[in-house]
Amino acid sequence: MVGHIDPTREKFGAFRALPDDGPVHMLNLIRLRDRAEYADGREASGAQAYAAYGRESVPVFRGVGGRIAWSGDFRLMLIGPETERWDICFIAEYPSAAAFIAMVKDPEYQKAVIHRQAAVADSRLIRMAPKAAGAGFGE
Repeated sequence: MVGHIDPTREKFGAFRALPDDGPVHMLNLIRLRDRAEYADGREASGAQAYAAYGRESVPVFRGVGGRIAWSGDFRLMLIGPETERWDICFIAEYPSAAAFIAMVKDPEYQKAVIHRQAAVADSRLIRMAPKAAGAGFGE
C-alpha cells in the first residue's frame, strides 16, 4: 500500500485558492515507518527521523507564527477503517494560509522535510477553519 505523504500540486493549488481570512488549523495524523527510508541510505527509525524533522522545522514553524493548538495520543479507531492507526496526532495552528505557505517554501523547512518524507508511512493533513467551541455537537 502506498501512503499519503506529500500533497499533490493540484491539492496544494486548491489550498492556495481557498480564502485566507484568518487562522488556519491543520489536523495532522501521522503513521510512521518502522525504519526510515532515506534516499541516501542513512539508518534511522521512523520515530528518529520524524524527531529530526521536528527539531529542524520548528524554528521555521514558530517563525511564521505557528503553534500546536492540540496534541493527543491515538487509542482506538471507533468509527473508520480498523486498519488505520496513527502514531502522532496534533493540530497545528497558523495565523493565516499565507503563513503556512511561507513555511513550506522556506529553504530551511525544505531541508527539514526530507526527514518527514523518510519517516512517514501514511498521513492525513486536513485544513480546517477554527470556530468557537459550543456546548453541543455541531455548534
